[in-house]
Amino acid sequence: MIIVLKPGTEEARIQELVAMLEALGVIVQRNNGVDYTVLALIGDTTQVSQYPIETNDIVHKVVRIQEPFKRANRLFHPPDTVIRVGGHEIGGGQFVVAAGPCAVESEKHICEMAQLMKAAGAHFLRGGAFKPRSSPYSFQGLGKEGLTYLARAGRDAGIPVVTEIMSIDMIDEFVKNVDIIQVGTRNMQNFTLLRELGRIDKPILLKRGMSATIEEWLMSAEYIISEGNENVILCERGIRTFENYTRNTLDIGAVPVVKRLSHLPVLVDPSHASGIWWMVEPLARAAVVAGADGLLVEVHTDPKQALSDGNQSIKPQKFDRLMKEIEVLASIMGRPLRAPGEERT
Repeated sequence: MIIVLKPGTEEARIQELVAMLEALGVIVQRNNGVDYTVLALIGDTTQVSQYPIETNDIVHKVVRIQEPFKRANRLFHPPDTVIRVGGHEIGGGQFVVAAGPCAVESEKHICEMAQLMKAAGAHFLRGGAFKPRSSPYSFQGLGKEGLTYLARAGRDAGIPVVTEIMSIDMIDEFVKNVDIIQVGTRNMQNFTLLRELGRIDKPILLKRGMSATIEEWLMSAEYIISEGNENVILCERGIRTFENYTRNTLDIGAVPVVKRLSHLPVLVDPSHASGIWWMVEPLARAAVVAGADGLLVEVHTDPKQALSDGNQSIKPQKFDRLMKEIEVLASIMGRPLRAPGEERT
């Protein structure tokens, strides 16, 4: 249940209403908007009668929410959530791009990639220090050493970094070295990890599980938000279907659906969605037009020699061209690729 209060309601009256609702056995979570204060009732609301609440003179309206996710719901937070990282806004109307290699392979290579991505206009550098792979014999990443290389590369190039976390015991290291912490598809429902990430003050990029429904995806976001961390960014990265020509199937329809259901920003990963390098560009363009807030793109100077996912990586030259194309599309869609006054280096 969502209770929208009238503008200008005195704090004492709000506290009085909250106390009355809590006495009914529900948890009351509050969101103070620009014009309205919204109260979300969490728990069993079947015993909460809507009529006496609606007749309270400080209540504007009462809405019963059918979806199990509450704080990620747009009804609870009507305006888009805006997450600020490194001078950029995610979800605030500026289209953002995170790009870089699938894996951190060496200090020299990630430093080179950081400079190339920054020069092409990317807002964030992506790269995996810890690589969850289907095969135990595949390259698993450089671990802590790779995390150090990534942080140094981003710092030297002046570009924020995003990378995937695998376990709770690495949270402190990630908080120190990473600007956006990514939760990969395999950990989307690692609820213990999600709760711990909800207790830190760091943006979380939550990728959709490869077989997850949209509701399950948003419920995972709810785990993080319910612990206090509201800086959650969603990422559609393709889902597993009966089709085997591509690695996954990009659910482009999930973008407008999630934007309607939730206030959280939504990015699209066209690289994992297809698994094929020549499909990255058209899928990236489709994501812009569908209303996404940004992209995650895998780029490598020599994809054939890449230690991870070379088949879905594009070369820097193609990435530079893609950035020019989506800059035009993003502008048409009212989401400029660069912040006002920001020039491409």
